[in-house]
Amino acid sequence: MTSVKDIISTIRESLRSEEQDYTQIGVPRAVVLLAIPMILELSLESVFALVDMFFVGKLGRNAIATVGLTESVMTLVYSISFGLSSAATAIVARRIGEKNHEGAAHAGAQSLIVALIVAVGLSIAGVSVGGQILSLMGASEDVARDGAIFTRIMFGGSLSIVLLFLINGIFRGTGDPAMAMKSLWIASGVNIVLCPLLIHYFGLKGAAMATVAGRSSGVLYQSYHLWRGSGLLKLRAVHFRFDPGVVRSMARISWPAASQFIISSGSWIVLVRLVAETGGTNASAGCQIALRNFIFFILPAWGLSNAAATLVGQNLGAGKVQRAKESVMLIAKYNVVFMSFVMLLFLFFSHPIVSFFTQDQSVIRYGAMSLRIFGSGFIFYGISMVMVQALNGAGDTKTPTAVNFVCFWLFQIPLAYFLAEGLNLKVAGALIAVPVAETVIALVMWYYFNKGKWKEIKI
Repeated sequence: MTSVKDIISTIRESLRSEEQDYTQIGVPRAVVLLAIPMILELSLESVFALVDMFFVGKLGRNAIATVGLTESVMTLVYSISFGLSSAATAIVARRIGEKNHEGAAHAGAQSLIVALIVAVGLSIAGVSVGGQILSLMGASEDVARDGAIFTRIMFGGSLSIVLLFLINGIFRGTGDPAMAMKSLWIASGVNIVLCPLLIHYFGLKGAAMATVAGRSSGVLYQSYHLWRGSGLLKLRAVHFRFDPGVVRSMARISWPAASQFIISSGSWIVLVRLVAETGGTNASAGCQIALRNFIFFILPAWGLSNAAATLVGQNLGAGKVQRAKESVMLIAKYNVVFMSFVMLLFLFFSHPIVSFFTQDQSVIRYGAMSLRIFGSGFIFYGISMVMVQALNGAGDTKTPTAVNFVCFWLFQIPLAYFLAEGLNLKVAGALIAVPVAETVIALVMWYYFNKGKWKEIKI
């Protein structure tokens, strides 16, 4: 029987950047050693999301709406970052599993070249069109006017977002999630400290400044350790010689992975706009508070799911297909247990949760309703994200992309409009489409994972 001392020892080990052969140690132990830092990594990020909303909430409903609408569009930047990160994790993990450390370092360096080019382009484009984004999202005239500078600053910081995602993807692929955790902790910690201070002096603009400063500090920490060459990955100048073959492999994996996120985030943008159209600023503000709480709990579960990508990639590289599948099933089990507790929390305590962020009764009413609706599908969110990350880790990013397109754009969005406008359920109808679509995605992804074609992917 596992003692408390053994548990504490395992937790401590998982938080140290020590070399582990995740293709050899016991599967439950491998899952725990990877999952703990990955969960903690995104847990602090989710804490910041709530802290940010708490302080922004003091600035009023227009500020809340500005942050929510901007973040909805910023998911397009996150999507591209996610795609690049997924490709880096898959290729680096596969090379590590093959015991080809030089190949892993080369792949990591090539991913950095691509990321820098993409990130600079995103930053320039975001600053150029940032002022028009809020209006396009259906914001009122005063929200669009007052929030324009916030949106420009956030998009101007796209470079830090892309690099933060990408470099952490490299660390995860090598099996060093503790380093990824520490970098995101630093980024989130700086955010949490600066957010109230800069909001006090600069208002809503200060919230954007704090976010960009925090992410940039995380990237500086990552870069220091990446160049220092600790652990399995040791980058050298020769690794940065442009390699069209590796870049093509990255593109083949990253564009569908980015499309997954673009498709899902694009559907969120449509739903957020539909909520604003059918319920106004109060509904938009309440929905955004609910979304921040949704993110607070979904990010740790996503962190646990990231362990599936690393274990699948490394075990496929080592030729241990059954071990890869066993790892995914165990992670899915853990995620379902966690998400079950979250579901109950959202269903029965939605009102006090939203009341912590605002005293506006109309906003609270919409926020509590949104939380209950979102919470009804949490178990299925947990299953689908593990299956998606497992396929991404294997290099099969096209299957989740196709499933997302069909389930979000051909099913969720038409269903949302039918319920909101066709049946006149308005905001509730738009939101009900979310757990319904996520349930369908979970079932379809479960089918494709068990079908097993991911086992044959070569990268």
